[in-house]
Amino acid sequence: MKGKSQNSLLAGLRYAMGVNMDRRKRLIEFIDTKGDIYKKIAVDIHEHPEVSNYEFYACKCLSEQLTQEGFEVKTDVAGHRTGFLAVYRSDKPGPVLVFLAEYDALEGLGHGCGHNLFGATSLLAAAALKEVIQEAGGEIRVYGTPGEEGGENGSAKGSFVREGYFKDVDAALCVHPGANTHKLTGKSLGCAPVDIEFWGRAAHAAGTPEKGINALDAVIQVYNSINALRQHLSSDVRIHGIITNGGDAPNIVPEYAKAKFYLRAATAPKLEEVYQKVEHIVEGAALATGAKGRMQPYQNRVENTIPTPSFDTVYEKNLKLFGEIITPHEKNGPLGSTDVGNVSQVIPVIQPHIAITDVPVPGHSEEMKAAACSEKGLSSVLLGAKVLSFTALDLIENEELLSKIKAEHKKCLEEQI
Repeated sequence: MKGKSQNSLLAGLRYAMGVNMDRRKRLIEFIDTKGDIYKKIAVDIHEHPEVSNYEFYACKCLSEQLTQEGFEVKTDVAGHRTGFLAVYRSDKPGPVLVFLAEYDALEGLGHGCGHNLFGATSLLAAAALKEVIQEAGGEIRVYGTPGEEGGENGSAKGSFVREGYFKDVDAALCVHPGANTHKLTGKSLGCAPVDIEFWGRAAHAAGTPEKGINALDAVIQVYNSINALRQHLSSDVRIHGIITNGGDAPNIVPEYAKAKFYLRAATAPKLEEVYQKVEHIVEGAALATGAKGRMQPYQNRVENTIPTPSFDTVYEKNLKLFGEIITPHEKNGPLGSTDVGNVSQVIPVIQPHIAITDVPVPGHSEEMKAAACSEKGLSSVLLGAKVLSFTALDLIENEELLSKIKAEHKKCLEEQI
């Protein structure tokens, strides 16, 4: 805890009307008592990095820990073999709240995004809340969502949304490891990851070139046409890609070629518009070269994130209780994509960033990977769990607050362009 003892924290809570101090004291005591267990889980997952659809070790670690905590746990859910669902129901009516857990690593790097901390933090928050849920009321769930970084069967939150796992959920919570600052939930770009493939006809490039249909020519036309398209796109659109297969030998006309692209945009309608433009480019390249072309998604589409400011305000209030402050988002700062956006399209969700370093380091880097197993990084598991569990308890105890958040979320959905 930074700058505040437990006693001063609880003294501060006395000024908050309607706050049950005993419950919050129990949350803190549980997290402080069990914190080392969850730190060890974070270290263990860090030492066993797994990419999308292969997070078997992490799924086992996390799901078994939830079972030990008294949750009903089911693995292999929503079409994801490394996904899980954990549920604890109280005997009193109340809201259904979900803690989101991520635990996939980056291919070739490991946990350079800190997801080893992400999953452990959500689990500890949920397990702590279970200690008071019988008297507070409601239901706690943890959704283990693989492949946030993309990859094979990636972006699992899209599947959880599509399969109806959020239909009866009131709100969702999680916190993402960040560099040296705490930040609230920000907007993100929607992203459609696509494969673009062409099939032509092989021929000897010197002896009988007239008999060949060059699939690589078609891919190159697509690549160049997308470059030309960029000058006619708004600033909230990003398109980037690579050629993954361009043929086998220089003296053989390539009969197959393939590229992968990310199509990104700030809103769902804009992303669909861009998708259709690129589809037309693929169709045009097929007509021009005589090759057969196809463009299709290779994983779930990631939707743009819609923040709910009043929800983040609750999180910020609780973060301040622990002596920490939020750093404002940079105006026109960099935007990426996250499948938390898919959740934000159907219910209120927060995904603030929690500091795991004392100095700025780039994301998806060796420095961030080291931070994800550092003393400060591991301490963030306890801080994040405390703030998330306090925030969830606020929603359970204050029906009016939860209703306000849900109404604001609905309005934000309606106002997106």
